[in-house]
Amino acid sequence: MRFPAARASEVAALLREAARTEIMPRFRRLAAGEVRAKSSAFDLVTEADEAAERRLTEALGRLFPGALVLGEEAAAADPAVLGRLGGDGLVFVLDPVDGTANFAAGAPLFGVMAAAVWRGETIGAWIHDPMGDDTAIALRGEGAWIEAEGHRADCRVAESVPVGRMIGAVSWGYMDPARKARVLPALAALGGTLNFRCAAHEYRLAATGAVHLLAYNRLMPWDHAAGVLLHAEAGGYSAQFDGAAYSPRVHQGGLLCAPDRAAWDAAREALFLQA
Repeated sequence: MRFPAARASEVAALLREAARTEIMPRFRRLAAGEVRAKSSAFDLVTEADEAAERRLTEALGRLFPGALVLGEEAAAADPAVLGRLGGDGLVFVLDPVDGTANFAAGAPLFGVMAAAVWRGETIGAWIHDPMGDDTAIALRGEGAWIEAEGHRADCRVAESVPVGRMIGAVSWGYMDPARKARVLPALAALGGTLNFRCAAHEYRLAATGAVHLLAYNRLMPWDHAAGVLLHAEAGGYSAQFDGAAYSPRVHQGGLLCAPDRAAWDAAREALFLQA
């Protein structure tokens, strides 16, 4: 199944509306009690996350009758809802505020992410930047682009370069101690690294050629389903650390994204296989 191209902009408009009405009015204005910890002090939820998820869940349900909507906050309340990704129908996976820790701290690095999943395959992706008020969009087999009101620009990953010239966004916080002990010293082999604490912006950077490499250890679908398709449709290559293809149904095993397969192999060798 392909996502209807004519409706891609309609989904982007829903994300933009949620950002304008539920997220931006609360940015740097959160009151005491409007930020709470979930699984840890580093895993936060705010009133903006919950309000935006409610609005988007309702709006997507109206726009696509019969589709299921799986939001990060709904899954936090009931992890069993992740099983919806195993169904045969259309499922929208939502991250209402990706980069919640940044949002809560008043740092302008956060985004709104949505992915359309059909029978376990991501067929549509949207990453909205509330600060820039534009949306990166990808449809399986139809390319990737950034869309704003009255403007559209195609996305393309960076050209492949040797490992020593690669700039990478590497998220190592969820790696086990043995993997950290191997990966952290190996980062010196790269040309440079960054960590925005926001997959939304890191995927946008990779899809527009601003960085070469992405590495993540934790694979919740609301963080990666949209980004992996965006990166692929911009010409990139992604796979789990062991070389298996990414699926939004798989939540362990790490993920590495590079401009092409040769660059992926070289980066994997440098980061994970060197003694």
